[in-house]
Amino acid sequence: MTAQRLTIIHDHSSRADDLSSIHEPAFRTALICDSPLLRSGLEHILQGTSFILAEAASAADPTRLLHPDPEPALVIMEANRSTHGVLQVAKQMKERFPNIRIVALADRFDLGFVLTGHAAGINGFCLAASAPEVLIKSLELVMLGESMVPSALLRSGALDALLDRKHSRQDDVAAESGLSDLKACGLSARETEILECLREGAPNKIIARKLEITEATIKVHVKAILRKIGASNRTQAAMWASQRLPPRGGVSLDV
Repeated sequence: MTAQRLTIIHDHSSRADDLSSIHEPAFRTALICDSPLLRSGLEHILQGTSFILAEAASAADPTRLLHPDPEPALVIMEANRSTHGVLQVAKQMKERFPNIRIVALADRFDLGFVLTGHAAGINGFCLAASAPEVLIKSLELVMLGESMVPSALLRSGALDALLDRKHSRQDDVAAESGLSDLKACGLSARETEILECLREGAPNKIIARKLEITEATIKVHVKAILRKIGASNRTQAAMWASQRLPPRGGVSLDV
């Protein structure tokens, strides 16, 4: 998974000077917008920049942008009206063009739209009231692989929510990978229970009492576990388990 850095848009971009010396290639840009005034303003702002406005469509009928030739590198979407429609189009664009970058442009954003929009594939959320130079620098940062969120949303907790969501997806991937390792080793449900206890450092007597089986049976299971996972002792088994077993109350192993 490619890690992305989250950058907050302030009224005065702190990275404007850093990017001023970067010579960006021309980015073929498509615009989905119903407002003639906004469209005219964007056309004027993008003139003379690295963003070449090559396609335009109405939010009511954006299907023509699903078959461009060649495909755009960036799509700017007006998001003042039908947020549901914006999300649907964003998903369709991402499915058809996985490498495309998408920026939503609106007068304001709420936390719910930012979260669902981020999940739908929108890479940047820019305010329509931004100064032209701030908007251009924001678009450049999006094309550099960053995700953009207005600083005003910090007060609503959007930043923390986005990061928590991202970490949650990473944890889910790690858990699924761990379960695959467990199944590949051929551990039974009982052996997995005992391995969880080994991860917690529990001795055989405690494990036997917890699982209501004899210590002799625990010893047999521990030997089988060590053999299956390629560990030499209980400490190695505990370390192996800490990297692969999901947290308690997390994903369960069905064997």
